[in-house]
Amino acid sequence: MRVVIANDHGAVALKRELASWLESHGHTVVNLGVDTEDRVDYPDKAVEACAEFLKGGYDFGILLCGTGIGISMAANKLAGIRCALIHDEYTARMAREHNDANFVAFGGRVTYAVPPTSILETFMNAKFEGGRHSVRVGKIDKLARI
Repeated sequence: MRVVIANDHGAVALKRELASWLESHGHTVVNLGVDTEDRVDYPDKAVEACAEFLKGGYDFGILLCGTGIGISMAANKLAGIRCALIHDEYTARMAREHNDANFVAFGGRVTYAVPPTSILETFMNAKFEGGRHSVRVGKIDKLARI
């Protein structure tokens, strides 16, 4: 898979962990995030990563800030982006199966009950179910044009 990843200063270590794990499993990672804890505004990183994703050629994207909340909110303002803030394997699976998320968000300052790599792997292995969920995803996508 080809993945774009971006982070602000609140998630440097988690970005490194996820990118390293992806690469060790043979995936290509385009890193648009920062590697220092110098202040960076998460909306800017969200826009940068989403714009890159929308050029095409990516399977999904990962966004990270201190909580994952702000960066996911910023990403979801952009047409064509469905970013899910995932917390565990259940929310990761549902984000893909029911919502066809094309981005996931994590928090670098969040303590997860299971390793974030396990959560990410669950998301990556899940498939969109379509059917009744396609209608709902279509309605979500139309909201970006209001």
